[in-house]
Amino acid sequence: MRPTRIVAIAIVGLVAAACGGTTTPQASGAPTAGGSAAPAVSKALNIGFTNSQTGAQQVASTKQTEGIKLWVDQVTKAGGIKLKDGTVLMPKVTFYDDGSATDRVQQLYTKLINDDKVDVLLSPYSSSLVKAAAVVSEQNGKVMITAGGADDATMEQGFTNIYQVYSPGSKYLTGAIDLMLKLDPSIKKVAIVNEKDSFSVSVVTAAKPYAESKGLQVVVNQGYDTGTTDFAPFINQIVAAAPDAIIGGGHLVDGTAFAKALKEKNVSARFVALLVAPPEPTFADIGDAANFTVGPSQWEIPVKYNEAAAKALNIPFYGITSDSFTSAYRAMFNSAPSYHSAGGFAAGLILQRALEDAGSTDPAKLRASLDKTDVMTFFGRTKFSTDAKTHGKQVAHDMVYIQWQKGSDGKLAAQVVWPTEAKTAEAQLRK
Repeated sequence: MRPTRIVAIAIVGLVAAACGGTTTPQASGAPTAGGSAAPAVSKALNIGFTNSQTGAQQVASTKQTEGIKLWVDQVTKAGGIKLKDGTVLMPKVTFYDDGSATDRVQQLYTKLINDDKVDVLLSPYSSSLVKAAAVVSEQNGKVMITAGGADDATMEQGFTNIYQVYSPGSKYLTGAIDLMLKLDPSIKKVAIVNEKDSFSVSVVTAAKPYAESKGLQVVVNQGYDTGTTDFAPFINQIVAAAPDAIIGGGHLVDGTAFAKALKEKNVSARFVALLVAPPEPTFADIGDAANFTVGPSQWEIPVKYNEAAAKALNIPFYGITSDSFTSAYRAMFNSAPSYHSAGGFAAGLILQRALEDAGSTDPAKLRASLDKTDVMTFFGRTKFSTDAKTHGKQVAHDMVYIQWQKGSDGKLAAQVVWPTEAKTAEAQLRK
């Protein structure tokens, strides 16, 4: 394995002994020689993952990692994760650059488990990388909380240690179709053009029959290779078929290039919804090509999941509010959080709550806690399937949909347009 960069965040407050890095264990509350209660035992919680500091997933992966770093910072400032027996876990994260490559992910997750001796794992960003990490985690009996991975197929293999925070891909574009038909019931013809990676294929595999069940005719159904930037052949097919709407896409780079190509060729579809790229703030950099484009998102700043919403569902609310998360993120990184950032932070929150509930880092106890999780955070509702085939798959989190629109000042802004109870603006047809 070629040399790789390692980053370890040593949390202030961790008492590091020369022989291994923890305090001398004592039973919490046990009397000392002077008769007072013993101090709490402080232990390192070693959390491992990879991120894409290079390669195709660099932008979104960096955002996800920033969310994780913010969670670590807040846990540290709060004095660690306090377990029922008085033990305090101080998080230390160890991560490597996977270069956006699946073979690197498998090598590095093996290293994290065998060499770095991590207690628990978080996931890389992107479904293909999550799938690679999941195989290694499962084979080694390590619990992994995934953010940045929405592929249904990964979560339908009967894994017992993998838990998905994101809504699965099968939900990504079905809501966009509902929004489209509510906006314009006269739409009849749809073109589907998507990246041929596992995640994007899982999305359109669900979206195509859903569209047809709504009486829509799919007039183009084409996939493109990962890394494609020249969309001229697909644009020609789309123009020839004259669809009313276009859905599909894949990830940030290709989705952005596809949106630009649609604008440059003056494709006249009334509705366009693309995966992954539109919710990223940098999508606005393409100017008018971004205008009116819809994108599914796991989370957006205006969506307020709070204690009142949790109470209405008779489930607990855990962690900070959306406003607090957004403010803290801006203060630390001097930019607005994306859903990738929120997903990284939320993965940390779900892990934290499971550790507190389990009272241990023991994988079996962690799994038992995660299996019964049904909670709302600022990110939304989290609940995992306990069926044998789909164990750990996310079953409660809902997607939101944004649309880039120009305001009266002529500036582009991402508006939440669906669901109706969360919208910040009315959806509009392309002009």
